[in-house]
Amino acid sequence: MFYTIPTKRGLGLELWGTSADLEILHDIIGKFWQLEGHQSQKGFENRDTLISGFSYEVRKAFQGSRLKRDQNHLFPDGNEYVGCQLSWVHILFSIRALRYNMSYAESTKLDLGIFLQLEYWIERSMYAFDETGAGKLAPYISDGIYAENELLYQFMRRIDAEYFALGGGKAAFRKLPQLLKKASFFTEEFKAYNAHLHKEAKRLHCEADALELDEDESIYSIGW
Repeated sequence: MFYTIPTKRGLGLELWGTSADLEILHDIIGKFWQLEGHQSQKGFENRDTLISGFSYEVRKAFQGSRLKRDQNHLFPDGNEYVGCQLSWVHILFSIRALRYNMSYAESTKLDLGIFLQLEYWIERSMYAFDETGAGKLAPYISDGIYAENELLYQFMRRIDAEYFALGGGKAAFRKLPQLLKKASFFTEEFKAYNAHLHKEAKRLHCEADALELDEDESIYSIGW
């Protein structure tokens, strides 16, 4: 069984499990990524770019290249537990993208069970960090983020950068639901950022889904 805990500064969560646990999760993510017969459809490649980051971190975790912890004092099975860190924004967008892709592929009870388990632990970690903020943030696990968005990756990157810029802590955590309004279809925030991306694409003579956020080093220098 895998589990999650919030990071100390509340910028995201730590995903923990045995190597076998996380390898199973990685395999299931792979079933709903780069779906055969759909990669030419608008939006699928963009979602794949988003999901690939999640898949990469989980793979690095079960290969032992991220977090390691001796959990023998808690888990008498003698297994070493490994993990990785994921931002709230990244994990929420990834879950919504995977859930959307599930409607285009055959899924098993195991697939559904693993995703339900992951969603359970995400919500539990939110409440463990801050009950007040979690009450408004938890609904975004299953709804709120417009997963059909053909620029989902660009929206995730922007919101993630804005959240990291707040510096972490409970005050920032409680502002995250407001930031996520940008990801909800029909909101003024969504319309404004969607228009901005297309304007930038026109200026740079490229497609909007080819845009990549310039990383301001001050945003990503904050500890988790």
